[in-house]
Amino acid sequence: MSELSYMEKLLNGVEVKWMPLAEVCRFINGRAYKQEELRSKGKYPVLRVGNFFTNQNWYYSDLELDQDKYCDKGDLLYAWSASFGPKIWEGGKSIYHYHIWKVVPNLNVICKEFLYYLLQWDTKALKDTHSTGSTMVHISKASIEKRLVPLPCPENPEKSLAIQSEIVRILDKFTALTAELTAELTAELTMRKKQYNYYRDQLLSFGESEVEWKTLGEIAAYSKSRISFDKLDKNNYVGVDNLLQNRAGKMQSNYVPTSGNLTEFREGDILIGNIRPYLKKIWQADSTGGTNGDVLVIRSCHKSILPRYLYQILADDNFFEYNMQHAKGAKMPRGNKDAIMKYRLPIPSFEEQTRIVTILDKFDTLTNSIRECLPREIELRQKQYEYYRDLLFSFPKPEAASN
Repeated sequence: MSELSYMEKLLNGVEVKWMPLAEVCRFINGRAYKQEELRSKGKYPVLRVGNFFTNQNWYYSDLELDQDKYCDKGDLLYAWSASFGPKIWEGGKSIYHYHIWKVVPNLNVICKEFLYYLLQWDTKALKDTHSTGSTMVHISKASIEKRLVPLPCPENPEKSLAIQSEIVRILDKFTALTAELTAELTAELTMRKKQYNYYRDQLLSFGESEVEWKTLGEIAAYSKSRISFDKLDKNNYVGVDNLLQNRAGKMQSNYVPTSGNLTEFREGDILIGNIRPYLKKIWQADSTGGTNGDVLVIRSCHKSILPRYLYQILADDNFFEYNMQHAKGAKMPRGNKDAIMKYRLPIPSFEEQTRIVTILDKFDTLTNSIRECLPREIELRQKQYEYYRDLLFSFPKPEAASN
């Protein structure tokens, strides 16, 4: 059965009426609190636009307010400034900010979940058409209350709510499938990381007498070669900002220097972000390029060590912990270049280095493939969900109801 015929069967010829949101729900403003009313601890969490879609940077308050100035579990909320869109609140009793509306549906006309999906579906068009402001873009209550939304079979509330519930069921299913897939991929990634770290610890653990030990400065050096800015582009210029955290490599740079000579890196060199070493930014170059002083370029220069083995040693948590112990600065710590060159590392035989590299590279490939797959799969599911959501809200719309 095609999607269109399914919608025709669902509606079964009933009238669809486009009604202003003001006729099916109420929008209640939150409270414009004062800064001195916010605390690190208190009776009520304060929901602001800054943490509307996240769970971070909470403030609290002991204010006792009118009941309408609180939201509670299950309430439908809408952020109308900076962040945009609806959310069904899953927390407990909280104070919500003035830049958030509590949306109270007329349950005889529209079900809350259907209204949530309607508001989500309409948010982009509403923002594009009615948002104002430059530094703090927002939508007025008057604009959203005039917004026309479709209601099937409004003359028969029981039947209308049944159709709404069926649409909600379908969209809930897509939402649940997306959440399930995300959870599965996240769990798989977590498991692979744990497995990877276990084998890394096993493979890179040597006793003092088992193998030869050398300092980094004995087998490697910082790059002293230079490269002109005009030989660099977004692909081969690597700054600290486009090195990814937690050994995830690099992304394309959104900046390229326009003058001067920079530190050159070559294929096989190891680039390490020298600002906030705890971020574990490291990448082994696969081409020639350039970087700046916030990135260390370490080049293997001794025949006793494989460049890829050196990368695996420097990508290990032990190195980053050592780097942080010797870092300079408190707010923005930087690696100590002299101390880094004194880092001691084990030098097993070439055969053993090759074996270690082969095993760890396989884990690298597997972990990275899952890490890259995760956002792609989520994006794909989101597009699939949006396609069916748009389809389910493509009710017949008379010309007079145009926005």
